Amino acid sequence: MRVIVRTVSELCITVGTLIVLFVVYVLFWTGVRADGAMSDQIDELHRQWSQGSVRPTTTAPGEQTITATRPEPYHYGRPFAIMYIPRLGSTWNKPVLEGTGTDVLQKGLAHYAGTARLGQEGNFAVAGHRRTYGDPFKDFPRLRPGDAVVLTDGTTWFTYRIDKGPYKTVPADVEVIDPVPRKSGYTRPGRYLTLTTCDPEWGHSHRLIVWAHLDATQPVESGQPEALRR
Repeated sequence: MRVIVRTVSELCITVGTLIVLFVVYVLFWTGVRADGAMSDQIDELHRQWSQGSVRPTTTAPGEQTITATRPEPYHYGRPFAIMYIPRLGSTWNKPVLEGTGTDVLQKGLAHYAGTARLGQEGNFAVAGHRRTYGDPFKDFPRLRPGDAVVLTDGTTWFTYRIDKGPYKTVPADVEVIDPVPRKSGYTRPGRYLTLTTCDPEWGHSHRLIVWAHLDATQPVESGQPEALRR
């Protein structure tokens, strides 16, 4: 009997240790790795931009042309922009990569392939983890209408303004990233941004959504946009 009790106790201790190690991995180590990966993506972008290897991508609100140069294509798993959300903190900035595969989401925010390019007419849709892998959208529920979401592709600053959200829906509701999302309140084509993340905080049974419109653009040579200087 003592042998059985001792064996069961040892098994419980082993299982408990494994659970603790798994929790540490999920809560800490994936965050450390993701933070390093995101920093690497941002450094890569800055290197590209300093070498002048990125070309302007789009047109400004009101159809004013920024450039006639054909933009570079987005490549799966590669970063092409940096996102800033002042509401989430003055030091909050994340790389945006092409594609929404698991491997991409572990390195930053993920652009839904097939949705609009940054700044273009249509819906530029981006996903991010709520928890694990750096917790990029941990504070997503803090976002409010009127908040700025600022992105740069190395040549242009794009300032979007949130119009609606956070809106709660289910994963099957793929209409949220339509060119004109039906539940967003938009009724005609425009230059929109959709951000998506999981809900609840440690689950994935639902999604939280915010929708924004392109409010302003300016060349990077003119300095940071006002939304980042406040």
